[in-house]
Amino acid sequence: MTEEELAKDLGLISAMTIGIGTMIGAGIFVLPGVAAHAAGPVVVLSFVVGGVIAMVNALSISELGTAMPKAGGGYYYINKSLGPLFGSIAGMGDWMGLAFASAFYSIGFGQYLAVFVSLPDLGFLNQIQVGALIAGVVFVGVNYIGAKETGGVQTVIVFLLLGILTLFSIAGFFSFDYATLTSEGGLAPLGLGQILPGTALVFVSFLGYAKIATVGEELRNPGRNLPIALIGSVAIVTVIYAIVVSIMLGVVPWPELSTDAPVAQAAEVAFPTAIGPITGVAGAAAGVMTVGALLATASSANASILASARINFAMGRDKIVTDWLNEVHPNFSTPYRSILVTGVLIVVFIALLGREIAVLAKAASVLHLIVYALMNVALIVFREAETPEYDPDFTVPLYPYTPILGTVLSLGLVAFMDNYEIALAGAFVAGAVVWYFLYARDNTTQEGVLSDFISSREEQFPDQVVDAANAVAPNGDEGPTIMVPVMNPRTETALITLASILARQQGGRVLATHIVTVPDQTSLQAAARNRDQIDARSSELLSAATEDATQFGVPIETRTILSHRGLEEVFDAARDHDADTVVMGYGGARFAGGRAERALDELTHDLPCDFLVLDAEEFDPAEVLLPTTGGRSSELSADVARALQAAVDSSVSLLHVVDAGEEAAGEKFLTEWATENGLEDAEQIVETGSPSSVIGRLGGEYDLVVLGATERGLLSRVIQGSPALRSLEALDVPVLLAERPSARSLWSRLFRRT
Repeated sequence: MTEEELAKDLGLISAMTIGIGTMIGAGIFVLPGVAAHAAGPVVVLSFVVGGVIAMVNALSISELGTAMPKAGGGYYYINKSLGPLFGSIAGMGDWMGLAFASAFYSIGFGQYLAVFVSLPDLGFLNQIQVGALIAGVVFVGVNYIGAKETGGVQTVIVFLLLGILTLFSIAGFFSFDYATLTSEGGLAPLGLGQILPGTALVFVSFLGYAKIATVGEELRNPGRNLPIALIGSVAIVTVIYAIVVSIMLGVVPWPELSTDAPVAQAAEVAFPTAIGPITGVAGAAAGVMTVGALLATASSANASILASARINFAMGRDKIVTDWLNEVHPNFSTPYRSILVTGVLIVVFIALLGREIAVLAKAASVLHLIVYALMNVALIVFREAETPEYDPDFTVPLYPYTPILGTVLSLGLVAFMDNYEIALAGAFVAGAVVWYFLYARDNTTQEGVLSDFISSREEQFPDQVVDAANAVAPNGDEGPTIMVPVMNPRTETALITLASILARQQGGRVLATHIVTVPDQTSLQAAARNRDQIDARSSELLSAATEDATQFGVPIETRTILSHRGLEEVFDAARDHDADTVVMGYGGARFAGGRAERALDELTHDLPCDFLVLDAEEFDPAEVLLPTTGGRSSELSADVARALQAAVDSSVSLLHVVDAGEEAAGEKFLTEWATENGLEDAEQIVETGSPSSVIGRLGGEYDLVVLGATERGLLSRVIQGSPALRSLEALDVPVLLAERPSARSLWSRLFRRT
C-alpha cells in the first residue's frame, strides 16, 4: 500500500505564526496576574527563564526537524530513535497535552467572549464553557479544511495581535513607573526562590514552538524554514513577554493586578482617558485589549488543534493507534479523521474540566516537558548510533551539552509543578505504557534506533540492558524476515539476490548479518576494542548487500556480530531477530561445522527457522530443476520455485526418482504434489535409478538445482558430508539445499542415514 503524504502548503511566515500564535495566548492575557500574585515582580524573570528553557529545546528540535521533516514532530523523532514504547509515551503525552492546551485556550476564549456576548447556560455547562465549545468547533472545522487555510487564518490573527500588543507597549512605555514596580516590597518581596515556581506556572505560555515541527512534512524548504521558525518564534515571544509583563507591573502594583484580565486592566491605566476632544480612550483601549485576548486565545487553540491532529495522524501511520486514522481527505489533503477525533477529545475536556482551567494548563505543561526531555535524548541516540539516514541541515551547538541541558531543564521544571498535575500526567504516561503492551506492541513493526544499536552491540552492554530491550520490542507482523549471513564477497550478491526475491514475493524484509568469528584465545571485549579493521570489512560487505537488495525494492537492515561461534551464532541471531528464513552460503555452513562440539550442537537442536544453503557465486535461475520425494522441506523448495517464477519468470521442472516398475505410481505422485504446491504448470519428469546419480546426470542441463532435505536433515549432512552431497558438489551449476524445521528425534538426527 502506498503511504499517504501531506500537501506542502506552509511557508516560513505561516510556520512562524503557528509557533507565535500558539504561544501568545492565555499565557500573556491571563497568567501574568496569577503568576504575579504567586511570585511578585520577579515573575518577569520567570517568563525569561521559561524562554531560555524553550530556546535550548528549540535548538535540539531544529536539528531533529531538519533531519526528519515528518508529520508528528516530537513523537516521530522519539518513536524513530527510542522505539515504539517511548513513542507511545511521547505520542499519547503530546497528543493529550495539546488537547488539554486546546481546551485551556478555548476556555480562555470563552471567558473573553462572555464579556461581549451574553451566552446561556446549557445543563451543567456555564456560559464560558458554551463559548469555549463554539470556539473549539469552529477551529476544528478550519483545520479540517486544510493547512493552507489554517496558516492563512493564523497569519492574520498573529499580525493583528502583534499590532495590538505594540500599541499597548508604546502607551505603557510612557506610563511606566519604576516606583510602581517596586512599591510593594521591592523586586522580590516573596523571595528569589519564587522564580522557578513562577516559571512552572507560566511555562504553558511557551508550548507553541515545538508545534512547528509537527507540521514539518507540510513545510516548503524545511531545512531552512524550520530552524528559523522555531528559534525565531521563541526569541520573539520571549522578548514580547518580558516587555508586556514589565509594563503591566510598572503601571499596576502587582498585588492589584487582575487574575482574569490583566492586560485590559493595565490598558485602562496606561492609556489616557482622553486625547484632545476624543474621550473614552482608556475604555476603548481596554476593549481593544479584550479583542486582542479573543484573537490570542483563538490563535492558540487553532494552532494546538492543528498540531495535535498531526501527532494523532503520525501515530496511526505507525500503528501505535489504529491506522483508520490515516485516511487523508481527497480534496483537502488533511488527516480529517484524526482532526475529528482530536476535536471530540477537546470537547470532552471543555465539558468535564472547563471549570478547572489551571489544571488544564499545568497538565499540558507537564506532559510537554516530558516529551521535550525525550526529544533531547532521542537526538543523542541518533548521533551516537551514527544513524545513516540522520543527516540534519542544522546541528545544535556545543553537542552533547545542549541536549543534555535541555533534558535536565525540562525534567527539573516538572519538579516545581503541583503534585496533582504531576500525578495526572503520570497517569497518562502509565496509560500510554499499558496501551503499548495491550495494543501497539502487537501492531507496530518499527524498532527504534536505540534497540538496533543495543542488539548490534550486545557484547558491549550488560545482560540486563539487552534483556530489557528485547522485552519491550514490538511484536507487529511486518512480513517475513529473510536473514542472510554474509561471509564471502564472492557469494554475497547471489545470496542477497535470492533473499530479496523471497522477501519481495512474501512482502518481507532482508536482514544481512556479518558474523565475525573471533578466536577462542581472544576475548570479545578485546576484539571490540580493535574494531577498525572489522568495521571496514563489515561495512564493505554490508554496503554491497544493501545496494543489491535496494535494486529489488525490498527493505534491508544490517548487523555486525562478534562471536566465538559459527553456525550456532547464526542460529542465535535467527532466534533473536525472529527470522523466518536463513539464506546462507554452502561454504559458510561447512566452515561453521569445523569443530566437533559445534556439529554435535547442531545435530541435537532443532533448526530455528527455514534454512536455504546456496552453493553458487552467480545466481541467474532461468531453468530450475526441483527433485522431490514429498515432505516439509520439499514444500519449502516449492515455495522458492514459485517465488522464482513470479520474480524472474523461471522455468521450473519437477523430478521424482523411483525404482524400476514404479513409473506410473511416480507420475501420479508427482502430479498430485505439483497441484498441492501450486506448480501445476511445471514440467514433470519421472526417472528410475539412484536419486543422486539421476540428479547428477540431469542437473547439469539447468541453471539451478533446488533440493529439499531428507529425514536426516540438511545441515547435518552438510557438516558431516555424505555421498549424495559429494555427487552434487560435482555439478557445474548452482545448487540450493532447503530444510524446513521438523520434530526429529535425537536418534534420527545422529544415526539415520537417509
